[in-house]
Amino acid sequence: MKFLVDECTGPKVAKWLESMNYDVFSVFDKARGLDDRTILQKAYDESRIIITNDKDFGEMVFRRKIAHKGIILLRLEDERSSNKIKMINELLNKYSSYIVNKFVVVTENTVRISGESKKRNMT
Repeated sequence: MKFLVDECTGPKVAKWLESMNYDVFSVFDKARGLDDRTILQKAYDESRIIITNDKDFGEMVFRRKIAHKGIILLRLEDERSSNKIKMINELLNKYSSYIVNKFVVVTENTVRISGESKKRNMT
C-alpha cells in the first residue's frame, strides 16, 4: 500500500508509516506548499492513498467528482501526532482491505467508508 501524507498531517505520521515499511510520499518533507489539486493528481498518478486533515479533499471528490485512489480524512479531537498514528494504526489493522479507492473519515470512535451504509467502530 502506498500513501501520500499531506503537509497538515505532519512528518511524524509519514516517518511512522515508513517505519512500518509502507511506500510514503511526505508533502511536508518533499514538497511543502503543494496545492490540494496537485496533491490529488500526484496521489492518483502514483496510486497513493492520501492521509489528510483537510476537508477540502471531500469537496474535490464529492462535488467536483475528481478521481482518487483513496483518501483518509482524519477528523480527530486530539490532533497530536501520537493520536493520529494510533488511529491510523487501528484503521490499517482493522480495515485495510476496505480503504483502497474509498473516501474514509476517521474519528476517535468511528470510521465511515464511502459507499457503505453504516459506520464502523474504532473501539
